[in-house]
Amino acid sequence: QVQLVESGGGLVQAGGSLRLSCVASGRTFSSYGMGWFRQAPGKEREFAAVLKWSGGNTAYADYADSVKGRFTIFRNNAKNTVYLQMNSLKPEDTAVYYCALRQWGDTYAYRASEYDYWGQGTQVTVSS
Repeated sequence: QVQLVESGGGLVQAGGSLRLSCVASGRTFSSYGMGWFRQAPGKEREFAAVLKWSGGNTAYADYADSVKGRFTIFRNNAKNTVYLQMNSLKPEDTAVYYCALRQWGDTYAYRASEYDYWGQGTQVTVSS
């Protein structure tokens, strides 16, 4: 079993930055794929960022077009933590952000159904 706990959400003005953290516990972390999704009120959960692991020390990232160039996903294997650095935030980034883990991390995964474990979510609110 894997447990994921997110933190770092909050209220920020447009143009500001936040860093979300997701700590994984319970199983080996470095071999798994990790992703961040978000869900705004009244909308479906959507993909934001993903890491895939090729088996070495390098992880590769991909992003939704809506966040590309502003968000960065990265991880610290020693701390079993994945981060989402969010810069130049916009009001439309307001959502609950979820981290997710999938057992096989050697390919990109963009659909929520491809992930095996989820955190409880952390609220991000961007004011205009």
